[in-house]
Amino acid sequence: MPDRLTRPSSLWEYANPRRFMALSGAVLPYVAVGTAAALAIGLIWGFFFTPDDYRQGSTVKIIYIHVPSAMVAINCWLMMLVASLIWLIRRHHVSALAAKAAGPVGAVMTLIALATGAIWGQPMWGTWWAWDPRLTSFLVLFLFYLGYMALWAAIENDDTAAELTSVLCIVGSVFAVLSRYALVFWNQGLHQGASLSLDKEENVSNVFYWPLLFCLAGFVGFFICLVLLRTRTEVRARRMRALQARERMA
Repeated sequence: MPDRLTRPSSLWEYANPRRFMALSGAVLPYVAVGTAAALAIGLIWGFFFTPDDYRQGSTVKIIYIHVPSAMVAINCWLMMLVASLIWLIRRHHVSALAAKAAGPVGAVMTLIALATGAIWGQPMWGTWWAWDPRLTSFLVLFLFYLGYMALWAAIENDDTAAELTSVLCIVGSVFAVLSRYALVFWNQGLHQGASLSLDKEENVSNVFYWPLLFCLAGFVGFFICLVLLRTRTEVRARRMRALQARERMA
């Protein structure tokens, strides 16, 4: 019979910090290489080997940063929601630490999306900002990211912080969904429709579509790399705090 101590019996076994550290350490180099390749191909192809748009000119090429960062920002919060629910239900510390690690990454991606959207929108709309449904919900999502990080920093007890931030994550998920589907819920605003969609009629032209897919894959890989690295750091920091507390008690 296989040794159950050496072979994980389910996916939940990887929530064990030791197994997570071993698996993430083995996977990270491959993800990093794939990420670098996808970003290099997508950005070089998109910025240097695609034509200017007949209406937007060269400003359309900001799509290769704006769209991937916006999609990662939204899905990062959804990943944090899943990790938070796992913590609330299963009490796996690695899931709570993964959600904590993803917070700053998602905040930066949201900020990049807001900044590039403003740069793209100014020549197209004649203004840097408009209280468009999608832009407004995205700004609120960014504020939720800041509040999430601030709540983690304000509470010393890790378990209490994980519980309260998990509740905040559930509430903030409403705005993550609104950011993605604002144009569906409200048929108004300046923001254009989806650049990538299951409906082929809504997708951008193929000349922009394929390099955009590479950029999206690169941003997703970059997000995975950062979250794995930051989660590994959080696991080590938690272990160090536990050792320090044990020494003080001794």
